[in-house]
Parts: sequence; C-alpha cells; structure tokens
Amino acid sequence: MTSVLRMMNPNLTNGRNLYKGSQILIRGEESKSRIHWRFSTREVLRTPQATASSGLSSTTAEPKGRELNTTTYDDKMLANYVPVYVMLQLGVITNGNVLENAEKLTKQLKKLKLSQVDGVMVDVWWGIVESNGPKEYQWSAYRNLFEIVQSCGLKLQAIMSFHRCGGNIGDDVNIPLPKWVLEIGETNPDIFYTNKSGNRNKECLSLSVDNLSLFSGRTAVEMYRDYMKSFRENMDDFISSGVIIDIEVGLGPAGELRYPSYTETQGWVFPGIGEFQCYDKYLRSDYEQEVRRIGHPEWKLPENAGQYNDVPEATGFFEYSKGTYLEEEGKFFLSWYSRKLLLHGDQILDEANKVFVGCKLKLAAKVSGIHWWYKTESHAAELTAGYYNLKNRDGYAAIAKMMRRHHAILNFTCLEMRNTEQPAKAKSGPQELVQQVLSCGWRGGIEVAGENALPRFDRDGYNQIILNARPNGINLDGKPRMFGFTYLRLSDRLLSEPNFTTFKTFVKRMHANQEYCSEPERYNHELLPLERSKNDESLETLVEETETADPLPWLEETDMSIKPFESVLSLLKGTFFRN
Repeated sequence: MTSVLRMMNPNLTNGRNLYKGSQILIRGEESKSRIHWRFSTREVLRTPQATASSGLSSTTAEPKGRELNTTTYDDKMLANYVPVYVMLQLGVITNGNVLENAEKLTKQLKKLKLSQVDGVMVDVWWGIVESNGPKEYQWSAYRNLFEIVQSCGLKLQAIMSFHRCGGNIGDDVNIPLPKWVLEIGETNPDIFYTNKSGNRNKECLSLSVDNLSLFSGRTAVEMYRDYMKSFRENMDDFISSGVIIDIEVGLGPAGELRYPSYTETQGWVFPGIGEFQCYDKYLRSDYEQEVRRIGHPEWKLPENAGQYNDVPEATGFFEYSKGTYLEEEGKFFLSWYSRKLLLHGDQILDEANKVFVGCKLKLAAKVSGIHWWYKTESHAAELTAGYYNLKNRDGYAAIAKMMRRHHAILNFTCLEMRNTEQPAKAKSGPQELVQQVLSCGWRGGIEVAGENALPRFDRDGYNQIILNARPNGINLDGKPRMFGFTYLRLSDRLLSEPNFTTFKTFVKRMHANQEYCSEPERYNHELLPLERSKNDESLETLVEETETADPLPWLEETDMSIKPFESVLSLLKGTFFRN
C-alpha cells in the first residue's frame, strides 16, 4: 500500500511530506503485532512575507500518529477564513415559475453541505416573477426554494436578475424579460441597447430609459425598485432569520455593470473586441446634447470602431498609435460612455439601499472580468463594455468608490484564470486585471468578493482562486482577504468523484484549513443593519478618480495550495475509514 502511495506522491517519505498543506499518510505508533497508519493534515500558518512581522511558526505541531483535530477553531486562522458559496442552476425555477425536481435539488444540497460550503447563490429572475403583468409578482416558487435551502442549513445570496438568461457564455436555458416589457419593445425598440448597425439587444433594458416613464407609467429604475421592494416584503422572514445574507443587484447583461458589448446571439466570438452599444435614439440624443454643450456639435458617435469580432489594430478607433481613442473627440466619447454607466449603477444601487436599509444583509454588484486585449495599448474589449481603462488611466477606481457610497460589495469575475491558459492572439491578462480591480476595491475601502467565470474542477483553477482570495497568504490580521467567493456552479459533475473530493479540499483551504464556521462574527463578517447610502462625495468627483496605481503585493502562488494526488489520497482515506 505504501509503495502505491509513494508512486502517486514521490514526496511521501518516512512519514513526512515535503508539500505544505497536503494530506498524507503518517506512521502511527508501532506495536509488536502491526503498524497503524493514519491520515493527517499539515497546516501552514504564514507566508514568506508574513513570517517576519507575524512571528507565527511555519506549521502547527502535530502529535505523531494522531489525526489533527480541526474541530477547535484557531482564531489566528479564522482571521483568514473566506466563506464559499455555490451558484445554483440557472433554471432551478422554470419559465413557468415552478420549482421542479425539488427532491433531486434537496439531495444535491445535502451532499453539497458535506463539503462545508457556507451557502448558495441563486438568480431571482425578473422575467419569471413579474411575467404576468406590471406589479403582478409571483414569489411562491422562490419561497419553496428558499425553504429547502434553509432546511439544509445553508445561507443564501439572492441576485436581483433584471436581465435575460440566454446568449452569454455558459447559459444553458432561456429566460426572457417579462413578456409585457418585450411587447413595449415591439413598438419602441429603442428601449433596448443598440449597436451602430441598428441591431437591438433584448438581454436587458438600455440605461437610457432609466428615468423615462415608458413602462405603464413607470421608469425602468422604478420597476427595479418596486421589484426589490416586493422581494423584501415577501421574503422578510428569510431576511430576518439570517438565511438571506446578501442581495446582489443586477445592473446590466449577465447581471453585470457593463454594456452588452459582447453577446453570442449577436454573432460575437471570443476574443472579438465587441461593439459600442449607444445607438438607440435616447443615447444618441443625449450625446448630441453633450457635444453641443461643450461647443463641438460636429462630433459624432463612433463609426470607425469595427465590428464584434475585429481585432483592435484593424479599426480606426482602437489602432494603437493613432487611433481615435487617443484624440480629444475619442476621449470625450469614452468619458461620456463610461460616465453614463457609472450613473446607472449609482442610481440603482441607491434605490436598492433605500429598499433594504436596516436589514442585516450586504448589498453587492458585479463587475465583469474582461481580460482579452488587456495587454494592448487600447484595451478595446474593456472600452466597448464601458470600462475606460488604459495603461495611464484607471477605469475601475471610480466604480469601486461609487459602490462604497452604497455600502456595496464589489463582486469580480475570472478569479480562476491564469495568463498561460489564454490563447496568445487574445493578448489576455486575467491575472493583472484581477490584481488591478481587487486592489482598487481594497484601496477604496470596500469589501471585494469574486466568482469563477467558467466551470473548473481542477487543482490549478482552485489554487488560482485561493491565491486571489488571499494575495499575501495566511497572516495575523487576515488582510487583504476577499469577503467571499461564489463557485460557478452546482451540477452533477461537481458532485461526482473525484471532482467533489477536490472541491471539498478547496473549500477547506478557503476556510484557512478550519471547519465550517456558523458564526460570521468570529471571522470579522458580522452582519449589521445596512446603513443609508453616503452622499459625502459627489459622483462628479468620483468620475475623476482615474489616477493609476500599482496593485497591492501578490504572491506568485498560494501558500495553501491543493497538491497533486491530494484528492486521490482523500478518497483513499474515506474508503479506509468506511471499511
């Protein structure tokens, strides 16, 4: 048996493992009759940077031949605890507003609970709940779902999903906007985002109609507000009991604060630069007024920015050395385009704050990880999405500080990605992008959370997430540390072996090798009543937050990595104990 394990892990020698943080077989006390083998886990309590200042030892003492007991929390380690949530299936509630396969879901959640995750996240689809007509909300299916989540001992993050499901990467179901909203769009298609060719994107409403009373007497923002208000009223028992701990407010396509610049239903294919989405009549009119105001009525919306699948250098707008984006006209357009997005997010988050003020929960909003073309001068894919981010201009600091006004968490994607995994032609920089955005959040004084962009079941993806969750590794004050991580998503594949055992190890590492902790205050996540939004800094001031800064220090790799064959050893451990 030992020889087999040594073949799987060459560092297993004389009861010692040269890999820190991995499960190994150690030799127990030897009696005359036989040798006892038991599993143990060596836990690292420091990083190379933290050692000098923290004074923590490199490993915890572990008695020879005894299994390490982690049922007693180590407060030093709890300071580094990052809660983990799992996104439920997109269609867990059907288009017909029915919770199907409740029995299967319950079994899945009970098994998921064995991994010691902290909770789950679910889309609460506007297109399902308010499908019958204005203010005709139907919450019964979601109440049934929340009751199952509660019975399984899981916390809940609820997304106010004001977008269509279908058309984005990973979407496997189709849930449109409310039928009556789409009917309004048939007579007035300018309520939808529009590209320069006139193609309408019905994934979500254009931010241009935020304050226009086009929807049975209501504006778009009023519809979002009323929906959230009805949610609070109908889910108050789940909020007051502490089951619902987080409200993520949808602010655009895929629930993200951005323009729908890259959409597969429009023909986009990775790594296309995407297209600007500001050609509906309302945004056109707004831009024309702005350029007249500054004395440049001749300036027009871009006509030289290419098409969805172009590369930057093939366009007049994004050409690296003399593109329009470098000229005064281009700079003004990009400032206007990104500012409209910031105002959109600010207004809706302010309404969300009004609705949930006083509740013991967190608000959150998601920013998209647009990593392709990041390592080019023009950052074309980010610009078309509304993130005015260049080498000499930070496009995320203002967003972070806007969220701070509303006590909102910045939720960022693509935490699992590494540069080497991306095709060279895309000139991607997911690692640098994550470091930039997370650093903006931490410097801006807000909490930062994250998600993986694509499903991953491998240790490399998990290790990258662990690294980004704690960029400086384990340390005394647990900073910097992500507020939480949501894994995309629950599936039979995740719950099958060896994937589930690897996932359980990942959760344990995110928990700083501690058991699930049901008392968030012990790891400094106490939920206090949501405070009213702050107005101590004008949005116009925030728009000017463009100065660049180096990201915070980042380790090359996590100090609590999942090691090769660790899942196999864990499976063997489980098999031995069952027998």
